[in-house]
Amino acid sequence: MPADGKRPLTERDLLRWSETLAAIARTGLGFTQSLYERERFEEVLAVAGEIRASTEWLHEPDEVVGEWMKLIGDGIAGYVTPKATVGAVVGNDAGEILLVKRADSGVWLYPTGWADVGYSPAEVAVKEVHEETGIDCEVVRLVAVFDGLRRGFTRIPMYSLVFLCRAVGGTVLPHPLECSDAGFFAEDALPSPLAGGAQWTTMAFAAIRGETTETHFDEPRSPVWEIS
Repeated sequence: MPADGKRPLTERDLLRWSETLAAIARTGLGFTQSLYERERFEEVLAVAGEIRASTEWLHEPDEVVGEWMKLIGDGIAGYVTPKATVGAVVGNDAGEILLVKRADSGVWLYPTGWADVGYSPAEVAVKEVHEETGIDCEVVRLVAVFDGLRRGFTRIPMYSLVFLCRAVGGTVLPHPLECSDAGFFAEDALPSPLAGGAQWTTMAFAAIRGETTETHFDEPRSPVWEIS
């Protein structure tokens, strides 16, 4: 840690700043009718592209900006917000947690998926658990709301809502396309590699055991953009 008490700048910081600048610029482009303002927002987007490209060697700044430009909408449709996912910490009578091995990455995580239009977040949790694992569950309560970009879970702006659920039936049967494996695991016998396990396993098992009713969230930072 440097003498001033601030941690070194990281790729995660650059990603967060670039995505935030890009969101501001894209939202502005979606609402403004002024040519002058459009030019200024396009400049901001170009700067954001330079920052984003510095974190990944696969893409040039112009490519990054081009992809952002394709996503610009008009008016309300152009207001850029984080995507949303819904996860489920599912416990059984033995106090074990239901985990799936993601087919795309090979890492283990609790069932999770994109929020679907027409479903409440809790309904998405139940649906994702059944689709990914074959297990039927009931929702107990919300246990966490995470900023995925801030926590390093993702490289895009994303909020994750995580529900505590209770298994009530079904048989473990991994989804053939989304999961390569699935099962219930005790806290002292978790599989590897575990996606971000240090950030959620203690919380998850405390919730399963009924030791806490706390809802976890990312505390506000002041100032928000300072490296601390």
